[in-house]
Amino acid sequence: MTSPLTALGANAPILAAPMAGGPSTPALVTAAARADGLGFLAGGYRTADALAQQIAEVRAEGVSFGVNLFAPNPVPVDPDAFRRYARAIEPEARPYDIDVQAADIVEDDDHWPDKIDLLLSDPVPIAGFTFGIPPAAVIAALRAAGTLVVQTVTSPVEARQAVEAGADLLTVQSSDAGGHSGTLTPHRLPASIPLPELVRQVRQAVSAPLIAAGGLATPAAVLAALRAGAAAVMVGTVLLRADEAGTSPSHRAALADPARHETVVTRAFTGRPARALRNDFTDRYTGLAPAGYPALHHLTSPLRRAAAAAGDPERLNLWAGTGHRHATAEPAGEILRRLTP
Repeated sequence: MTSPLTALGANAPILAAPMAGGPSTPALVTAAARADGLGFLAGGYRTADALAQQIAEVRAEGVSFGVNLFAPNPVPVDPDAFRRYARAIEPEARPYDIDVQAADIVEDDDHWPDKIDLLLSDPVPIAGFTFGIPPAAVIAALRAAGTLVVQTVTSPVEARQAVEAGADLLTVQSSDAGGHSGTLTPHRLPASIPLPELVRQVRQAVSAPLIAAGGLATPAAVLAALRAGAAAVMVGTVLLRADEAGTSPSHRAALADPARHETVVTRAFTGRPARALRNDFTDRYTGLAPAGYPALHHLTSPLRRAAAAAGDPERLNLWAGTGHRHATAEPAGEILRRLTP
């Protein structure tokens, strides 16, 4: 099947994943396009104005690109569980003079209406969504504006739902992916299925073009995903140490640390399943953290910011997929070209 990504200039089947929180920069997205692929700006945790500024920066480079948003699919936290968790992590926050026990429960929508208004008033080539599936009317409006719509899914059931809602393409994400799982049912940890097998399962369920994602860090892994039926692949963790990435120094150093060889899926930082390098925080709190997104994200954000500023990797969300040992410090274009089979 011919991929609609080819019409956007993505002649190489390697895309740069959206990585919210800083790693995905306009420079990284531009580098992906100039390597004959395509990159996604990460709209998560940004205001519409901040996202608009990044869109303008990429447009000024004259390259094709995508934008990814967190679609609302809230996991309301139990207030008592939230307070218990705040008390539990208080020793981690105390050295930074952060009063987590006084934190309010914040259940927001990540500026969703404003960002949709932005994408409809100033259309981009491709819009991606994760966490939830946008209403069919929103997808139809984006498509009418000339935007391709790609939805992250983690199972054949989710794939059918996304196609029924009108998505043009699907990103099939395995549990090996770094950062948050795109599962539509975050109360349950995603099943551990090898990416090629998951692609084959989704390929049997829907006819939409597929983008494979999760743990891809070698040419052999990329080739296996393509042979399983993906039209393209999306890589993230392998780009975290790239020159153009906005990854924090502490995160970069942790990825290069040979002592950090294990990743875990944890709710400890955000209340939603996410894969990270194992550290003291994941060891102590993975078993205690309740489901609750975005409440736990807002609860731990001040601590994570302080830890990053202090160079403290033991209290950071060191997002990383299972292929993290292959992340290298060099230009993104070199990384992407090396992965191309």
